[in-house]
Amino acid sequence: MSVRKLIAGMQTSVDGKIEGPDGYADWVEGWGDNYQLMPQIDACLLGGGMYPSHEQYWTALEEIEPGKPHPLTGTVPTAAEVEWARFAARIPHYVLSNTLTSANWPRTSFLRSLDDVAAIKEESGQDIYLIGGARTTVSLIDAGLVDELRLQVHPLIAGVGKALFETTGPRRGLELQSCEQLDDGRVSLIYGVS
Repeated sequence: MSVRKLIAGMQTSVDGKIEGPDGYADWVEGWGDNYQLMPQIDACLLGGGMYPSHEQYWTALEEIEPGKPHPLTGTVPTAAEVEWARFAARIPHYVLSNTLTSANWPRTSFLRSLDDVAAIKEESGQDIYLIGGARTTVSLIDAGLVDELRLQVHPLIAGVGKALFETTGPRRGLELQSCEQLDDGRVSLIYGVS
């Protein structure tokens, strides 16, 4: 039996920041399927700190009329964001949290431990997209549960802000699987996590 891969995806600045001083990545123009994962995943995993805003953002986007601005951002969603919202509404979301107990989004389940994450990897299905946040991503990398890390590196030095690997524990080797230059100077990096 093959194990489902857990694939983490993050948008970072060149200096490894995932948030600026205002608490979000203002350099990211759209939050659609930035990592081309839809064909290979059938579930998402998030930490309890990130899940409520994730749920709020994507459920609001599902209800927006075409061409109208998103109520949280004031910007018109991209076609890729609309496509992702429809896809995300159909697949299960797992939330790693010891405190959250309810969600408005259908098909949301709560995981209480790293053993629960390991167990869903053993279930049959396609791969799982680890959306974040940073603490959850780092704790799952440190526990040896993340199989692949996909980074989109934006051409800027953010300076002040939250670093992706701010709380990481032991050194971990990565194996470069792909490197691709994207629009606007961004770079897509795909690493195997050993």
